[in-house]
Amino acid sequence: MSNPPSSFESDKDKFRWIMKCGWKGLCPRCGEGRMFKSWLKVADRCNVCGLDYRFAAPDDGPAFFSLCIVAFPLAFFIVWLQVAFDPPWWVHLFTSLPVMIGGTLLPLRPIKGWLVASQFVNKAQEHGTQGLWSQLHGTEKGRGDFDQ
Repeated sequence: MSNPPSSFESDKDKFRWIMKCGWKGLCPRCGEGRMFKSWLKVADRCNVCGLDYRFAAPDDGPAFFSLCIVAFPLAFFIVWLQVAFDPPWWVHLFTSLPVMIGGTLLPLRPIKGWLVASQFVNKAQEHGTQGLWSQLHGTEKGRGDFDQ
């Protein structure tokens, strides 16, 4: 899977790399090391290529995407179930509650990996952090997109 991000020929290749590494929780630089040291905790460094993950700042992004993609459609399904069949409360306890909890928690790790990989591949940085980016990635200061 060693396809360094510098060899992307198109945006389609970049997208595939981000999805492959992010969703599997692999290092976005080498595609082999682990991105996570626990379920949602990003590792300090890649155990294969040594990429420093201090740049990773997905913040509340995984929760937002999980809620938008999974929780809202599930909520509509649960309301439909209630309106269409008017089941007793225990049906919701044993069906709706586990589906909602599992449906929102399980995608958090792949989404977080996707966001971290996107940040690395697209060189996402806050304005004024070019020095940190260059220090973390061994490039010259002044080569970022936000230089003035």
